[in-house]
Amino acid sequence: MKKILFIEDEPVLQKNLENIFQAEGYKTMGALDGEIGLKLAQAEKPDLILLDLVLPKLSGFDVLKKLKDNETTKDIPVIILTNLETMEDINKAIELGATTYLVKLNYNLKELLEKVKQTLKE
Repeated sequence: MKKILFIEDEPVLQKNLENIFQAEGYKTMGALDGEIGLKLAQAEKPDLILLDLVLPKLSGFDVLKKLKDNETTKDIPVIILTNLETMEDINKAIELGATTYLVKLNYNLKELLEKVKQTLKE
């Protein structure tokens, strides 16, 4: 069973994501801030991470950089899921190693599920 880690500070969105992905047969974990998300990623080694960029304690950019600098987590695909949509933010995330960059307002949960399946090659 594939494990997905959601690092998202909006509890309602995180719960919705967990419900949808669990219904599809994924094991899910959630973190409401960057510090906890980073620790969970290192301890659990999920198959994929959905990462918001605007987070308490440690920004998504910092989390992404630390994930990609760490031997244990560097190969985990990271999909950015955020409301930030400037080219500067998109380019920075891709340069830091994000697999995909999605703006929350432009995707519904079904489309997000499809992106995750594509990334996991399912």
